[in-house]
Amino acid sequence: AVDESELLTVPDGWKEPAFTREDNPKGLLEESSFATLFPKYREAYLKECWPLVQKALGEHFVNATLDLIEGSMTVTTTKKTFDPYAIIRARDLIKLLARSVPFEQVFRILQDDIACDIIKIGSLVRKRDTFIKRRGRLLGPKGSTLKALELLTNCYIMVQGNTVSALGPFSGLKEVRKVVLDTMKNIHPIYNIKTLMIKRELSKDPELRSQSWERFLPKFKRKNLKKRKEPKKKNTKKEYTPFPPPQPESQIDKELASGEYFLKERQKKRKQVQEIKAKQADAIKKRQEERNKAFIPPKEKPVVKAKKASTEKKIDIEAIKEKVKNAKKKKLGALPVEEVKLKMAADEKKKKKK
Repeated sequence: AVDESELLTVPDGWKEPAFTREDNPKGLLEESSFATLFPKYREAYLKECWPLVQKALGEHFVNATLDLIEGSMTVTTTKKTFDPYAIIRARDLIKLLARSVPFEQVFRILQDDIACDIIKIGSLVRKRDTFIKRRGRLLGPKGSTLKALELLTNCYIMVQGNTVSALGPFSGLKEVRKVVLDTMKNIHPIYNIKTLMIKRELSKDPELRSQSWERFLPKFKRKNLKKRKEPKKKNTKKEYTPFPPPQPESQIDKELASGEYFLKERQKKRKQVQEIKAKQADAIKKRQEERNKAFIPPKEKPVVKAKKASTEKKIDIEAIKEKVKNAKKKKLGALPVEEVKLKMAADEKKKKKK
């Protein structure tokens, strides 16, 4: 008797057996081929590494041709090809080479447990400036965010132009796609990196493998800190009226109303000339007034005469007399020697009595 949970789980370190010639001894019935274009700047690099590409694909009996005139790479199966999926891997290989992925990483696609994913991000954001900012956010300062994502997902990630190329195991590619799409939706990649780090730690615990991890994972809520800006020009709806607006008057209607329509050509021209001359005269008059402004003297401020101090004040004679008497009583300067001796003697007598 074996537990059903043990049958459903894949044991650690288990790998699917490799596809050999014994599985398909007769080979393929038809020849398959795939071609892809590459940009001009990749031409020099592809020339150098093409012998290595042919050698790697030759082990799986797949031919590879490089056309520098058309700027294309082609892969085709041969009579010796026994693995039907080899041509799909070869197609992915040339696609990744065209998207600036180095050959040191590309040849890993030929392994059974490695796959690739090309995520198109160019059409996810409308404005070009916001797209560049969010793509830079995915890279991080000096590529630190991308490096952290590579370590957590065990994938090689290449951000090039409007696409993100990822190469690695299937589980890692799924996480990479989620992070890239969330970043383009204005969700910072650091949040997803935090959840990946927690998942990595939880996967090490054998007891928690069969349980739900929702209680451990952080839940990030979006906060709208800034208030919505009100538009400068507010469009106010006009009141609905069933009647259409009045038809604007044509030039003929205006001429009929003023009586100009019935004038002769000479009279019309004469009137136009008179109007032009009147406009010119007004313009000359205004110009002359502006010039004459410089010669107009500024207005002088009126001179304010200083008021004379009023001498007619009532003089209090009695108060002056009292001040003079008090001043006579006060003795100026130091006391004479005789008065000082008398004061000293009086003070001593007072002390003795006490």
